[in-house]
Amino acid sequence: MSKRTVEYEVSRTPELGMDFRPRSGPVLPTELEEPDFRSENMLINIGPQHPATHGVLRLVLELDGETVVRCIPHIGYLHSSFEKLGEYRDWNQIVPLTDRMDYLAPLIYNCAFVMAVEKMMGVEVTERCKVVRVICMELDRIFSHLLWLGTWAIDVGAFTPFLYAFQERERVYQLHDQYVGARITTSATRVGGMLADLPEGWTDGVREFANTLPRTLDEVDTLLTNNGIHAGRTQGVGVISGEDAINSGFSGPNLRASGVPYDVRKDRPYYDYETYDFEVPIGEHGDCYDRYLVRMEEMRQSCHLLHQALDRLPEGPINVDDPRVVLPSKTDCMNDMESMIHHFKLVMEGVKSPPGESYFPVEGSKGELGMYVVSDGGSKPVRWRVRPPSFVNLSVIPKLVEGGLLADVIVVNASLDIVLGEIDR
Repeated sequence: MSKRTVEYEVSRTPELGMDFRPRSGPVLPTELEEPDFRSENMLINIGPQHPATHGVLRLVLELDGETVVRCIPHIGYLHSSFEKLGEYRDWNQIVPLTDRMDYLAPLIYNCAFVMAVEKMMGVEVTERCKVVRVICMELDRIFSHLLWLGTWAIDVGAFTPFLYAFQERERVYQLHDQYVGARITTSATRVGGMLADLPEGWTDGVREFANTLPRTLDEVDTLLTNNGIHAGRTQGVGVISGEDAINSGFSGPNLRASGVPYDVRKDRPYYDYETYDFEVPIGEHGDCYDRYLVRMEEMRQSCHLLHQALDRLPEGPINVDDPRVVLPSKTDCMNDMESMIHHFKLVMEGVKSPPGESYFPVEGSKGELGMYVVSDGGSKPVRWRVRPPSFVNLSVIPKLVEGGLLADVIVVNASLDIVLGEIDR
């Protein structure tokens, strides 16, 4: 079977230049009408299965070329119904639910929940317990920021800082494991205290970590802070003013990067934070670059706080001496009938709380984390509500990306530091 060919003859004229035409048929036009390049905007999906969305987040983007016209976040793909589950579990049984919300900083959520319950019950924990919880929360603030730093670097286009950050995170995992026997799902707190006292040598490991981490941060600082590519990708991107940040409900590093000096540890102090010496880093421009700088400095300040907490860690019991709240020791149970009765009632009925309600805010790694609990006098909450920093911060992403470029969406989303376990709780 032969190919069908068309023969052309070529003529050169001064007016037309080279004119191609078939031997038969009409002459091809030499002047075309102006083409119609009008087009409709394009819709694309980023996620919910995409590594740059940092979880099962779906962003529906309307694009005009490379410009983002509209952004609609879709959540709910990881919905776990933690708050509803809490209504069917006693106060201590809720603790394992809290560390599955922000699994990047589980000890902060463990502490925040029991602090709200203790406030409602009027329980004052021991001085040793207060300092231990401060150590746990500051350790996990660094823990969370390190994961953010590594993934942030990858999203911007750098890989080496990821290795530095995750090497340091592994050391925190080991400290988790040594204390609670788990790396991620810590469940470390109990109403009135902790699951156990600190193991021997654990504080030495924390101090060694706080001593050496700043050197790693200096290495990352050298790689990223004055890097021209990193600065070009982040400076002037995702800008939000301090006033807009407040009106949008921003909190934590995202709010402070816009120049608002609000930190729950300073403005509504708890566990004697007002007696610790630390600075609250503040940004100036409210862009992605400032959010990076604020978190880098926060890790250094948390190391400073860890040293102070370790220096003032007192001796003594870590749990309150109240058999209605804390399980008696095994020795007491085996030798004292009254202790055995208290043990039986706590295990079978749970901790009883008087009727009331309380709200307790703490400075989480991602912003203000609030726990609200309501009791009708039983061992289970009537209502448990979480004020989630990531959920509120995510709501601002359309404002930050609309009008910008598609490539900037990934950087802006990374700069907010969200975790979907808490958003889809």
